[in-house]
Amino acid sequence: MNYITHSPEETETLGAQFARSLHPGDVIAFSGDLGAGKTAFTRGVLHGLGYTGRVTSPTFAIANEYDTPAGRVVHFDLYRILDSDALFEIGFDEYLNGSCIVLIEWSENAAGLLPEQYTTVHIAYGAAENDRTLTIQEVHP
Repeated sequence: MNYITHSPEETETLGAQFARSLHPGDVIAFSGDLGAGKTAFTRGVLHGLGYTGRVTSPTFAIANEYDTPAGRVVHFDLYRILDSDALFEIGFDEYLNGSCIVLIEWSENAAGLLPEQYTTVHIAYGAAENDRTLTIQEVHP
């Protein structure tokens, strides 16, 4: 599915709409350039799941956990992760046990460690300054 948004607020709204389809055990793998809107979409997902607090990028913390009415959500930012050993050190694989929704920015840094089934969200810059093109696709074995 392809979508075009014209502002960060529209990207968040799309994330909130997407959230309606999520359940514990779902893994969402984000890709896209720096500043493209991965965190804005994630903020929308969390608000769509009923979280009312502040949502920030876990760039320096690597992971933020949120308790929502729909269950626990773990938001990873793997921008600074350079190899799979670092992922094992932070317990990344333990979050893939099906008990929570996992959102992964810079998911390409977890290549080979993702489950067989997950959803990709690619966000690209559009024609105008605030335009974004989002491609959402399910990956199956």
